[in-house]
Amino acid sequence: MSKNYQESLDYLYSLQFFGIKLGLDNVRSLLARVNNPQQQLRIIHIAGTNGKGSTSAAITSILHAAGFSTGLYTSPHLHHFSERIRINTKQVSEVEIVSLIEEIRPHAEQLKATFFEVTTVMALLVFARHKVDWVVLETGMGGRLDATNTVIPELTVLTPIAFDHAGFLGNSIAAIAAEKAGIIKPGIPVVCAEQEPEATEVIRQACARLGSTLMQSGVDFHVSVDCVMERFSVTGKRGSLGPYGSSLAGLHQCQNQGLALAVIMELKQRGLVVSDAAVAAGLRQLRWPGRLEWLADRVLIDGAHNLAGIDALVQYLERMNLSDLHLIFGCKEDKQASDMLVRLLPYAACVYATKPPDVDAVDPGVMVAVARQHGVAATGFSTARSALAAARQARNEQATIVVAGSLFLIADLRAALVENPNVLDIIAL
Repeated sequence: MSKNYQESLDYLYSLQFFGIKLGLDNVRSLLARVNNPQQQLRIIHIAGTNGKGSTSAAITSILHAAGFSTGLYTSPHLHHFSERIRINTKQVSEVEIVSLIEEIRPHAEQLKATFFEVTTVMALLVFARHKVDWVVLETGMGGRLDATNTVIPELTVLTPIAFDHAGFLGNSIAAIAAEKAGIIKPGIPVVCAEQEPEATEVIRQACARLGSTLMQSGVDFHVSVDCVMERFSVTGKRGSLGPYGSSLAGLHQCQNQGLALAVIMELKQRGLVVSDAAVAAGLRQLRWPGRLEWLADRVLIDGAHNLAGIDALVQYLERMNLSDLHLIFGCKEDKQASDMLVRLLPYAACVYATKPPDVDAVDPGVMVAVARQHGVAATGFSTARSALAAARQARNEQATIVVAGSLFLIADLRAALVENPNVLDIIAL
């Protein structure tokens, strides 16, 4: 890592001092100062609680396999800032990041822009300069007031909506859905995953009010999953695709990839040429690290960090008949930590409670008390890596270590377990 690159990142991370600004005026001003690059782009805009990243990656991989140049913007990153901004599935270079930050910095300082506002503008600017055919743009935390919501997309996508970030987005599914549905634009089609009834009603009302066609899973198209073979297909008003095998672990990923297929079907309806062979290739080579990812030495890491994510992890543990686990668990303090841990305890032989690095985290002692109240042995650790060392020493060769509760936690341990964490490929090479 070059000195200039590290200095540029240090500046960018310093913008987190300004916290989270829920509003669009700042980012609109920042975009105007760099000549509104978003106006040159064909964009697929994606919001939701869970599945945004894997759905975005699947769409990008398919479009890339079909011969289109692509830009992908996701967050957060696991190991390296450049994971957030990809051209043709590859992380942008350090040189390009330094140049972008130097260009935007004077404007950002005048506007007191936040980290996410600046990174969003960086992404849109680099996508426009690379003249990509398609951009897959993932929202950050919310939707309506998210920095990405300054764009006018060609298609809007909503992944499953669940409880998360209640302090910012609301204390009910309907309230959170209203924030996520805030990315819906007048007359722009919406492709939507299956939702809780309260979320469905909010989304339907938004589409009706704005004159946007709604294509909803379970109503307008159906994702059929063969649970034994882990194959899936999509049928509906726009035709059919599949069946395809899933390259990502977990039946919930079949649903996420099914949503991506519905997006491709909608784009084909609008004249985009994507062959069945390109769809198959895009799905076959897809990778999304950090989510139900098996590492060497029987270590399973999963970025589940809310109750819906934990439920998907539990479903996977049951299907794989995994039990007597050595569970390394830690959460940010704004999560439903105790409820999340309780759902995993039936599968755990012992718990190694710890803190995700670099965030305000739940005290490991609280997690230890919860585990012991449910009859599961537990020990607290001040760092994730000391918890990993203890788990590896205590287990036998056949036992599985599972790491869950926070993306920050799995990022820290993944960096200790893989050879080159700074390269995070989303397609198989």
